[in-house]
Amino acid sequence: MNMLTRPPALIPDHTAFQTATVKWVRHWNEHLFSFAVDRPPSFRFRSGEFVMLGLPGEDGGKPIMRAYSIASPAYSDELEFLSIKVQDGPLTGRLQMIQADDQLYLGRKPTGTLVCDALLGGQRLWMLSTGTGLAPFLSLARDPEVYDRFSQIIVVHGTRRVSDLAYHDELSAQLADDPLVGDQAQTQFHYIPTVTREPFATTGRITDLIADGRLFGAPVEGPARFDPEIDRVMLCGSTAMIKETAGLLEAAGLEEGSNAKPGQFVIERAFVD
Repeated sequence: MNMLTRPPALIPDHTAFQTATVKWVRHWNEHLFSFAVDRPPSFRFRSGEFVMLGLPGEDGGKPIMRAYSIASPAYSDELEFLSIKVQDGPLTGRLQMIQADDQLYLGRKPTGTLVCDALLGGQRLWMLSTGTGLAPFLSLARDPEVYDRFSQIIVVHGTRRVSDLAYHDELSAQLADDPLVGDQAQTQFHYIPTVTREPFATTGRITDLIADGRLFGAPVEGPARFDPEIDRVMLCGSTAMIKETAGLLEAAGLEEGSNAKPGQFVIERAFVD
């Protein structure tokens, strides 16, 4: 079997990583797919963290590993991921070919700063993302703890095309089918998708929505600006979006936080160039 086109069902043991079995795969379009693996019994993580994920190298050589945010909440019995497809990519060129019952390498130690522990208490939690940067916010938006800590949870997802708005239907329905947060989400959760290169209900970059005030319109409640007293912000996505938005947040008086020193906004720097 050609491992460059499709990984085998079983992969060799590797002491640095554990193995996990693929449960399902969902292809959103030619550029984007989601998949989930069984969660090992010993694997613990906080909603919003990332973990190393990968496949063996050519001819069973050194594993090819990349950091992936976990899209499932901390209580889930599966680990869900959202990935781009790069046709000739060392990892995604093969990862996009996985099927149920295949196996992947999974890191043993999840980590990251897009967690509630890195933020001070507040009222509005903004999760601003582009592309696959949505993944950690899918985890957080389905975690009951987040709804206990914040009165409004706002997920903003910017993409180039409408078909790139992964999970659009589920998020538009305010997670109504979620068994743990469905009821709370109906009053606390808001979803703002925006597209830059095709006609859509909301168009423009996230920074455009901040500048002209559209980000703060109904049904979001509160001031039409970022307020250091009530707003907490998480950023994940393109380097350009994060750099520009972080500058706007700092200008508004918000300070960056970390696991060691909680603040008013956080960035997942593992994915920033």
